[in-house]
Amino acid sequence: MAMDKSGKKRIVLKIGSSTLTRGSDHISRGKIEDIAKQLMQLKDSYEFVLVSSGAIATARQVVKSSGQKMDLNKQALASIGQPHLMRMYYEIFSEFSLPTAQCLLTYRDFSNEESKENIIHTIENLLAHGFLPIINENDTTATEEIKFGDNDKLAAMTAVLINADLLIMATNTFGIYNLDPDSKSFKETIPEVRSISDVLSSISDEKSALGSGGMASKIEACEIAQNVGIETWLVYGYDENFLVDVFENKVKFTKVLGK
Repeated sequence: MAMDKSGKKRIVLKIGSSTLTRGSDHISRGKIEDIAKQLMQLKDSYEFVLVSSGAIATARQVVKSSGQKMDLNKQALASIGQPHLMRMYYEIFSEFSLPTAQCLLTYRDFSNEESKENIIHTIENLLAHGFLPIINENDTTATEEIKFGDNDKLAAMTAVLINADLLIMATNTFGIYNLDPDSKSFKETIPEVRSISDVLSSISDEKSALGSGGMASKIEACEIAQNVGIETWLVYGYDENFLVDVFENKVKFTKVLGK
């Protein structure tokens, strides 16, 4: 990985609803605290941009606790949940001296050159002043985005746009598993992938209860990053200290190498 002018490697970290809830039906403040603690540990060597899902999962908690009927559409739920999700990030990250900023984007923002330049300028400015950009899709204005990849593609496209050194996606698996029954490493994590076509047979369409992506959308994101030479790590996000453990090679995960 190359270093930027500050000497830090730039990483886009994608956190999905499944990781934020640890597979439950509510956002875990403890998991957000775990993420903040790790980013603090790593901030001297790495510069992070966070792509976070979780607005709809947060809204379901809010609506349930208020006694309202759960008959809102996903766009309405996203608009309810997003400020509450950001409040949790703000409160918890502030305890670790990590100032945050919100960036709401859609895929359409990446198809317009002026919009792309504005995104780059904003993120660069935030990072230069010590703010952690937290990116999410603007689900209330982009209905089709909820159906596509649970922010996986958005994370990859952001990594490409800001010339990141590495894309890390936290998942509910220890990377990609070998699903070839004739292999000696059947059901074990594939540590390194050079050609995505070689692992397509090991990709499941199964999704988590709260997420709208799944491994298939993560592979599509990996391909977007790989095509411009960005490496992607698929890591298990439920455990405490998952990110630091990955950097220290204490746990199994999959590296999808850049071309």
